[in-house]
Amino acid sequence: MMTFLEAIKEELVMEAEGTRKMLALVPADKHDWAPHVKSMKIMDLAKHIAHIPSWISTTLRTEVLDLADNPFQPKGIKNAEELVEYFNQNVEGSLKDLSEFKDEILEGSWQMNQGDIVIMKLTKYQTIRHAFGQMIHHRAQLGVYLRLLDIPIPGVYGPSADEMNS
Repeated sequence: MMTFLEAIKEELVMEAEGTRKMLALVPADKHDWAPHVKSMKIMDLAKHIAHIPSWISTTLRTEVLDLADNPFQPKGIKNAEELVEYFNQNVEGSLKDLSEFKDEILEGSWQMNQGDIVIMKLTKYQTIRHAFGQMIHHRAQLGVYLRLLDIPIPGVYGPSADEMNS
């Protein structure tokens, strides 16, 4: 029988495949483009997506992340190739870390703070599931951005409308 950590690894590999396809399409000439004034710029969104797999390692290796002490410092990425490379590094690091622990780690508590303010307090399992939800949510958001830029969308869970009509 598969352990929870083995199942998480399998899911990460599967979700990474579709995410990688989307990140590879971020256009070099549109890094500052956003569909709305309240929306993230496309490259900022893509860097966020590429960073999310590292949350799995952070969750496994820590009990608390205080953003006041560890503010997010986005990586300087110049193009889609570097974006995919950064994403792959984060996926590989998390796959490695998932192999180093036993399922019992998932029962532990994990918390995100901003100084004295508790943003999130969940089990490590719930936190990892939250990371998957965030990656999938933001990948879909990126898909909308790409669609608005008339960039054909790749299929993630099956063929996309663009692939069906080609």
